[in-house]
Amino acid sequence: MAYYNPEPEYKHGDQLKVGILLANLGTPDAPTAKALCPYLKQFLMDRRVVEIPRFIWWWILNCIILVIRPKKSAEKYAQVWMQEGSPLLVHAKNQTQLLRGYLGQKINSPFAVELGMSYGNPSMQSAIEKLKAQHCNKILVFPLYPQYAASSTAASLDAVWKTLLKMRNVPAIRTIKHYHDHPAYIQALATSINKFWQINGKPEKLVMSFHGVPKFHLMKGDMYHCECHKTGRLLAEALGLDQDQFQIAFQSRFGKQEWLKPYLASTLEALGQQKIKRIDVVCPGFSSDCLETLEEIAMEGKHIFQSNGGGEYHYIPALNESEAWIHAMTTIALENLQGWVSTEWDNNAAQQVAKDTAARAKALGAKQ
Repeated sequence: MAYYNPEPEYKHGDQLKVGILLANLGTPDAPTAKALCPYLKQFLMDRRVVEIPRFIWWWILNCIILVIRPKKSAEKYAQVWMQEGSPLLVHAKNQTQLLRGYLGQKINSPFAVELGMSYGNPSMQSAIEKLKAQHCNKILVFPLYPQYAASSTAASLDAVWKTLLKMRNVPAIRTIKHYHDHPAYIQALATSINKFWQINGKPEKLVMSFHGVPKFHLMKGDMYHCECHKTGRLLAEALGLDQDQFQIAFQSRFGKQEWLKPYLASTLEALGQQKIKRIDVVCPGFSSDCLETLEEIAMEGKHIFQSNGGGEYHYIPALNESEAWIHAMTTIALENLQGWVSTEWDNNAAQQVAKDTAARAKALGAKQ
């Protein structure tokens, strides 16, 4: 059996393109225990996600977690599943299509945009193969994680590298590490929140909830915690909020070890006990709404806050397909595509170059 995957068909003179690969976490194919089991296994076996020694973790995962969790997770997914499919996948596909259109208005040279997931479908391998089939010899990897974390951004890059290991003709690669403080991203968040407040009024306090990670990640050099706080500070400044009008917290704690604090659940309990009349919760680190935002934050968070005496509770949707966010994605992509794309590209001239290339190759004995 060949070690390398087969290369797509190539003819001398084919027009080369630049590829943009949008990278996100992933989602199960259906809200069922059967679909959740392989997805969770792939996700939780990633060393970037769980750093427990393999011989211990394999037993815990296969004998306990994968026996119990798929059914429970499937029930939660069923509560937020959209007619078109998983919310994260639906929004990510829409972002891919819209970014393709926005970039088409900004550059003339050939390019392609595809979506790949670290876990589940569409896989990172399938996305890269689609780009290569369109003759992309340069690829910009654009993780949809504003704040860098080893368990998210680095995991998506690992999935890219694993795919490239099996390719004979490896394309040139650029990666975007983070954009937690990019003005266009901060402005997109501020625009989204202000639009929500124009319709629903403003709360007493805005809670900015970021996905949590174990505390030892920070202690060993992961910059995620600092980048979340910088995003929160810049967003508060853009919204004109005083220090007592917003709070940063971390959600989705798993296991018994200490994670980044303050925990969102504890924060909501405390705010409820203070009889706060209204809070709004936003998740700046999520480019698309998903199980964690729609179920954990919008549903469970509301229950925790109100069952502890709190008043009105609102979840502000993720950026999703908002115009401000697609504009920000376009801006960030173009900054990282400098030298690879052009507004001066001439199709007629490119076609002539392609013909000349094919003719020279044929003269040298090439079959195609």
